Amino acid sequence: MTSKKPNQKILRVGLVQQACSDNREQTVQATIAGIREAAARGAQLVLLQELHTSLYFCQHESTDLFDLAEPIPGPSTEQFGALAKELGIVLVISLFERRAAGLYHNTAVVLERDGSIAGIYRKMHIPDDPGYYEKFYFTPGDLGFQPIETSVGKLGLLVCWDQWYPEAARMMALAGADLLLYPTAIGWNPVDDAAEQARQRDAWITIQRAHAVANGLPVLVANRVGFEADPSTQTQGSQFWGHSFVAGPQGEFIATADESAQVLVADVDLARSENVRRWWPFLRDRRIEAYGDLTKRYRD
Repeated sequence: MTSKKPNQKILRVGLVQQACSDNREQTVQATIAGIREAAARGAQLVLLQELHTSLYFCQHESTDLFDLAEPIPGPSTEQFGALAKELGIVLVISLFERRAAGLYHNTAVVLERDGSIAGIYRKMHIPDDPGYYEKFYFTPGDLGFQPIETSVGKLGLLVCWDQWYPEAARMMALAGADLLLYPTAIGWNPVDDAAEQARQRDAWITIQRAHAVANGLPVLVANRVGFEADPSTQTQGSQFWGHSFVAGPQGEFIATADESAQVLVADVDLARSENVRRWWPFLRDRRIEAYGDLTKRYRD
């Protein structure tokens, strides 16, 4: 048991940071080993990285790759749901969802301690860049920014490209999220020099820590690691940079990973958000009557 001081609400969280391969069974078994390790170390909530059952297939466009998609409920929710029930944890997984023929989403699923599906979130912001051709595969989410109620709190679940948008984090906060969680698959173009790579990674870390600060909420980020070649050979592939982390409601690092496969476990004090929001009452001082133009694409 984790000891606690008065006015604390400690939640032990786990993040599984791993490399993926083209062998689904080996990849899934590595994921399960990571989940088991996190649970053995006391994690009550475990977050997996984006699209963790396969290689990051969006590096090129191929209609054959739609065969990777699966329904929800389906094989993965059954397998990981059984594991969540066995271990008594809340588990956040990330799937290529087949909603209907020709309709697919990048979807995160929250599994409760009893193995049931507590809720899903469909990725809202879909990138389309060299090596990240997600618009070919994924329809933008249609569920909005609604936290998912669980036995460990309300989870403000967002996915990868969503992490660059302050609006998404704020909408989750305004709907009562207790934490912000970001399953992620992001890496470098190997041809970029070391300085550019450092700038990209630092920007990625900074923007998410800023979401913690602006909303007074803990942030959990799980990213993949390892090099994945582009099967089309049109790009140099992706070197996923890892650096998963847990940050507190002032953006402070609670736990950080490096670029290797690892399981990160940390204690988050959910009660701390109350104090931080009293000290820095950003929600109180928002000038909501002046923000109407935020719904425009651009103020011409």
